[in-house]
Amino acid sequence: MSDNQPYDTIIIGAGMSGLAAGIRLAHYDQRVCILERHYTIGGLNSFYRVNGRNYDVGLHAVTNFTQKGTKKGPLARILRQLRFKYDDFALAPQKGSRIAFPDHELRFSNELDLLRSEVKKVFPGQVDNFEALVAKIADYDDLDQAAFEISGRQVLSDTISDPLLIEMILCPLMWYGNAAEHDMAWGQFCIMFRSIFLEGFARPYKGVRLILKHLVKRFRGLGGELKLRKGVKTIHVENEQAVCVELDNGEQLTGKRILSSAGRLETMRMCSDTSELDPRLAGQLTFIESISVLDREPSSIGNDDTIVFYNDSEKFHWERPADELCDTRTGVVCSPNNYVYADEEGQLADGVVRITTIADYDRWAGLSEEEYQREKLRWYDRSVAASVKYTPDFRPYVIDTDLFTPTTINRFTWHDNGAVYGSPDKVLDGRTHLNNLFLCGTDQGFVGIIGAMMSGISMANMHCLRG
Repeated sequence: MSDNQPYDTIIIGAGMSGLAAGIRLAHYDQRVCILERHYTIGGLNSFYRVNGRNYDVGLHAVTNFTQKGTKKGPLARILRQLRFKYDDFALAPQKGSRIAFPDHELRFSNELDLLRSEVKKVFPGQVDNFEALVAKIADYDDLDQAAFEISGRQVLSDTISDPLLIEMILCPLMWYGNAAEHDMAWGQFCIMFRSIFLEGFARPYKGVRLILKHLVKRFRGLGGELKLRKGVKTIHVENEQAVCVELDNGEQLTGKRILSSAGRLETMRMCSDTSELDPRLAGQLTFIESISVLDREPSSIGNDDTIVFYNDSEKFHWERPADELCDTRTGVVCSPNNYVYADEEGQLADGVVRITTIADYDRWAGLSEEEYQREKLRWYDRSVAASVKYTPDFRPYVIDTDLFTPTTINRFTWHDNGAVYGSPDKVLDGRTHLNNLFLCGTDQGFVGIIGAMMSGISMANMHCLRG
């Protein structure tokens, strides 16, 4: 395509949101180009191969799961808008998960009634309050910017009178989608409560590779262009409009509009008309994740939980580590074997346990290569030791391990600080200071695989297909 024949839309980033947006636009015969700085697709939801084994980056679960035939909700909408069949993603539902605090736990599944019964059993005085909370969430509008200005903790305190139940509800919701420390915007709380408790968890049989394969095949089949190793260096601006993008290699591409999944701060930094940017726009929350391969199924040693969210005190810890590389006081244990796979083809070849722990990007990035490798080993041991207080001890059965860190996340996503959930300040309508540059993805407000795709579709519909 020559410079005098611009694309209708240039999309920055080949993650879930960028790919979904590209498909949506290509369905309407737009000329679309997706640019990805990395050598592979998927962003945070990517995969890699070590010692002959494939590992997903970050995938514990696909949230927003609903059963086949469901007409409402983000998953059903994605399938309609991208024209996929329900079976294309081959989703296996969770067996059941748990929130584990000292002396108290709540089990939940993809049916809200289990959590309801657990609240009744563990917090009998909070049954009516819990139902009042569910009712408030049912009325929430995903694109209500005002809801992101309200403290989630304040709404919870106004609704539920037991502080421990508040902390236990917040734990999985913050772990799977909260960019701010300590508190959670009410809007983000509603999005995550619905995606986890009102809908649920599932996993594609073959991991995230299956979804990515379908997305790329569909995008290219519709005539879309996907360019890997083509990072955007500068978005050139004239008269409050993006006129072209300049790639790292100096090549320039023009488009009528640009949709960026690179992140709010990261996108603004690319613009030629911006100078100083507020560093507080960058998220601070990032993780390490240890992956343990076992010589047996986790269920054979008594681990039947799909996911366990644990916290070692009655106050949930959600903050950047104060003085160490990681903070093991809270974490997530995921056993990807513990989904309900329809047949043997979907089963994992090995037993696997994944443990996620809050980390500090600056400290990890400041290590020498020798220190980095040493600390990976040390924090693997420490994160596993913390987790087995809440799940059966799998350490005698480990045959292989890997661990990725905040610098790994930065390498896959290019997000400042390796921030998994992006900036604490979300822009729900995706607008920027330029009239043809828009955000999609994490900093637009939706998280997770389904959320990211929903973001790409919503922003493509709103800004690239109307008018």
